[in-house]
Amino acid sequence: MVEVGGIAADRLRQFIERIERLEEEKAALAGDVREVYAEAKALGFDPKIMRQVIKLRRLDSAEQQEQEALLDTYKHALGME
Repeated sequence: MVEVGGIAADRLRQFIERIERLEEEKAALAGDVREVYAEAKALGFDPKIMRQVIKLRRLDSAEQQEQEALLDTYKHALGME
């Protein structure tokens, strides 16, 4: 293994190449997600609301309740209720 300045060049190259492959896969997946949202929109669903639902589903129940309570507090403070 070639070392340059204390860095194993071959090992570094492997990491860089793995990251590049993963970034390509991530970009491809992001494209797939955009296509699904476009398909849903074409059928009359609102992608913006769908994104909010997905965000909420990632939260546990306590976090979700906390965010909803805080949103209600902000809306009340702004006279939006």
